[in-house]
Amino acid sequence: MAPKCNAICDEAVIRKLVIARRPDLAERFERFLLESYIEDNDTVKWCPSIPHCGNAIRVKGDIYCEVECTCGCQFCFNCSLQAHSPCSCMMWELWLKKCRDESESVNWITVNTKPCPKCHKPVEKNGGCNLVACICGQAFCWLCGGATGRDHTWSTISGHSCGRFTDDQTKKTEQARRDLYRYMHYHNRYKAHTDSLKQEAKLKNDIQGKISISENKESKIKDYSWVINGLNRLFRSRRVLSYSYPFAFYMFGGEIFKDEMTPGERELKQNLFEDQQQQLEFNVERLSGFLEKDFQNFTDDEVIDTMKHVINLSNVVDRLCKQMYQCIENDLLYPLRTPHNIAPYKSKGLDRASELDISWDSTEQSSQSTKRSQDEHRSQHASTILGKRGPELHGSSSDNRLRPHKRDRPDANGGGTLFDLNVPAEVADKI
Repeated sequence: MAPKCNAICDEAVIRKLVIARRPDLAERFERFLLESYIEDNDTVKWCPSIPHCGNAIRVKGDIYCEVECTCGCQFCFNCSLQAHSPCSCMMWELWLKKCRDESESVNWITVNTKPCPKCHKPVEKNGGCNLVACICGQAFCWLCGGATGRDHTWSTISGHSCGRFTDDQTKKTEQARRDLYRYMHYHNRYKAHTDSLKQEAKLKNDIQGKISISENKESKIKDYSWVINGLNRLFRSRRVLSYSYPFAFYMFGGEIFKDEMTPGERELKQNLFEDQQQQLEFNVERLSGFLEKDFQNFTDDEVIDTMKHVINLSNVVDRLCKQMYQCIENDLLYPLRTPHNIAPYKSKGLDRASELDISWDSTEQSSQSTKRSQDEHRSQHASTILGKRGPELHGSSSDNRLRPHKRDRPDANGGGTLFDLNVPAEVADKI
């Protein structure tokens, strides 16, 4: 390029020169372009799947959404963690940390043990006598924690009396006990529904077998799509129910919203939420019970009766999920001063990314064309940018091609453009 030349050398020119002169650097060049694009664009993120599938997800509109990559990975687009609504991203991160660390074990030790006055190790009382001996040999009084001798009766210790009331220590112990019991309540129910979801996921193969048997036997009923629809509804509602317990733990606790609600408001809102949660839980368990029935052995009348219950309960749990999300968004989160956004509930499930077909040509530019899957209404919010090898990049699932085009994106000076690129999965794994 001549000195003081004002010609703009854009990505297309650079790509052409790199491919012509250093083809060994072409992949690295496109990888760096892709990294720059994703880092600068809030609406595009790598799929967090492990091992990495090589895909990047682009969403249109609100980034507070939950998406499903074409590899099957489901995640929250805002924080890149697993899909966790109705929890906000902050709630879910705090919950994961609380479940990972040993804070609740420390609470248990605080509630159930006392430190030795000599070596300071925690000692648990395993009898009714108030004289406790540590493994270091030190004897001490369980009531006050003071060091004593070993001479004692059932009710007194020789040369020792502890009639002083330690109000601060008692309050601290009682508060730790209440916090521990509260955490255990929500964690046990969260884990119970998570375990149920894992067990119910194994039902899919069993149900497919039952459907095959039912379709092959002599019967007037040949359509069993209601079973699959009911199972999918069970998965979605069970997931919502599971994550509703971490949400309630933080929504009605004192860790995040301590000063956002008066005690009366907190109690009123908690009762409102728990009523809806209880209704959803009751109907989810009923739906699960009907889907576990051996309907392949039923008569036609029994199958029809089961079908009516499954269809009705599927609609009921869907309606209850919608009502719970409306309650959370409008009655619980909206009045707060601290903004907390959650991914909206969708009856048809998470937004599924469609494959974005891309081809590159260094000499011409044309418009974008994509082909969506048959369930287009579920794919409009997210698209997967697929990586392919070679100077021409194109997906295998689309009949149309996207030739090189520039996506307008303002730079620091108010202008500039950037290409919409990706790299092969085997290259992305090395990033």
